[in-house]
Amino acid sequence: MASKVDALERALDILEAFNDGKNALTLKQLAEDTGLYKSRILRLTSSFIDRGYMSRDEDGRYHLGPTLWRLGSIYRRGFDLGDRIRPLLSHLVSEINESAAFYVLDGDMRVCLFRHESTHAIRHHVEEGERLPLDKGVAGRVILAFQGEPGEPYEQIRKDGFMNELGERDRDVASVAVPVLGPDQNVIGALSIAGLNSRFNESERKRAVDVLTHARKELEAEFAGRTI
Repeated sequence: MASKVDALERALDILEAFNDGKNALTLKQLAEDTGLYKSRILRLTSSFIDRGYMSRDEDGRYHLGPTLWRLGSIYRRGFDLGDRIRPLLSHLVSEINESAAFYVLDGDMRVCLFRHESTHAIRHHVEEGERLPLDKGVAGRVILAFQGEPGEPYEQIRKDGFMNELGERDRDVASVAVPVLGPDQNVIGALSIAGLNSRFNESERKRAVDVLTHARKELEAEFAGRTI
């Protein structure tokens, strides 16, 4: 196994401090979140700013920069079947009219790679590119289950082929998710539908499982015809 580069690891710690809705951080906050000395953060962020990975506003707060957006756009365009997933999510929303998303594994987190919102004025919302825990929420738990995570609820998820739950991340939100598997049965990601409990009731969630399962089979058939 290749050895890690300390300076690079610390630099990545700075970038990864921008999570859970933190889109602007002060030097003090970066130091608290990363455990790094302010002098080291200043050196590393200087390089990030020069290359567009970060920016600094007039109040001294740091933001993620346009280079990351550009690289993220390249990643999304290059992802297998990206041109198929967006129309598929649009179809899911037309069938259920709750927000649909496709999540992939990102280290020890999951990232919302593609998203299509429902037409409801009040709805569950996650930004594309947002990173969320694997062990909270149906999409993350489905990914864990089909990676072989032992115990419950993962055994039951593998048995059912989906997860249907109320309010694990947000008590007002109900969600359903299914895995998307590659030709070798490796988990590629998870398709999910989420909506308000008051509207996305048990009957609607059961219907969503059927719609998601059909969409999953279509997507997996396309993956089977391509090199993953």
